[in-house]
Amino acid sequence: MQAVARERDGRNALTLRVAVVGSGPAGSSAAETLAKAGIETYLFERKLDNAKPCGGAIPLCMVSEFDLPPEIIDRRVRKMKMISPSNVEVNIGSTLKEDEYIGMCRREVLDGFLRDRAAKCGAQLINGTVHKLDIPTNNTAPYTLHYADHSNGSLEGIPKTLKVDLVIGADGANSRVAKAIDAGDYNYAIAFQERIRLPEAQMKYYEDLAEMYVGNDVSPDFYAWVFPKYDHVAVGTGTMKVNKLQIKKLQAGIRARAAKRLEGGEIIKVEAHPIPEHPRPRRVVGRVALVGDAAGTVTKSSGEGIYFAAKSARMCAETIVETSNNGARIPTEADLKLYLKRWDKQYGITYKVLDILQTVFYRSDATREAFVEMCADRDVQKLTFDSYLYKTVVPANPIVQMKITAKTIGSLLRGNALAP
Repeated sequence: MQAVARERDGRNALTLRVAVVGSGPAGSSAAETLAKAGIETYLFERKLDNAKPCGGAIPLCMVSEFDLPPEIIDRRVRKMKMISPSNVEVNIGSTLKEDEYIGMCRREVLDGFLRDRAAKCGAQLINGTVHKLDIPTNNTAPYTLHYADHSNGSLEGIPKTLKVDLVIGADGANSRVAKAIDAGDYNYAIAFQERIRLPEAQMKYYEDLAEMYVGNDVSPDFYAWVFPKYDHVAVGTGTMKVNKLQIKKLQAGIRARAAKRLEGGEIIKVEAHPIPEHPRPRRVVGRVALVGDAAGTVTKSSGEGIYFAAKSARMCAETIVETSNNGARIPTEADLKLYLKRWDKQYGITYKVLDILQTVFYRSDATREAFVEMCADRDVQKLTFDSYLYKTVVPANPIVQMKITAKTIGSLLRGNALAP
């Protein structure tokens, strides 16, 4: 690695400069880690009041790991209903301990908190849109970001540039940073969601309850949800069938399935967003690293992205701090790829298991019926919740593993779900 010692703005800079593009949970987590280490950090965000379409569920481990205060958690969900294509309802959550829950939050609240905390730690927040990234011709020359500065309140902004040593792309599924480094494409799903304010009686029903619906009428390859927030519920669906008419039809499906519980509700917001279905072919190129949705860290089956976005970004930033000796040296591509090795080692099996689950259980209504039936089993519930809350594929003891396998096969056979 080369020492950083170059003239910048008429001064000799002996510290690393890093640009983080995007200030969602990924970008803000990376920026906070870098700034705490004393690294000169620039955090770009195009829209400071952005509210990403998202179910907003976060696991318990994220609350502790990322030191999230109680006021940004709208609801603590301790009960969940899994609802099959034929409307068989299975209640799950009885295995949760008293202090365990799934956190429900609004993205504008969570993202704002993490962004502000990164800025308080020393990251320089820039309200700007990064349009272009100039790639250097050698291993130590800076990257040049061309961006529009919106701090004057204008939509078009003021054209500016910034030279940095490293770039972290945390700018989502449509990442411009990924395009600039030719990171490759990936398949993506579309999440469509309506925020619906309910009368008090209906809202009381969802006080600590979330619902997940499966069936071809609500999603051919995913699930639909009703998740409670502070003063409304998020009602949405996800699908890889990227077609406006299809998505509207699926959203009508979940509205119809949950109609009685949504009666008297008022739509206060409609939103949609792409969600990556697998990692990009290249997540580190040169001295540019991708994290979160830009890298493709969303899980199959559950579609969860918030925790994994923040965690991937923190691991990336920690690797930069470590390999740069707290900003005294420029990390190489090989150094940055150390973050990917660590990430894949820690979470690779989780992604594989969830991919298999989606392939097996989401391929037909028969398999979905079998999936919901299986969710009624306490051993399955405990394994599922423990895996979600603490982000590990929990190794149940051999007897429990055998029981779960037998129950899975039995459910599939009873629903004729193993037929070709």
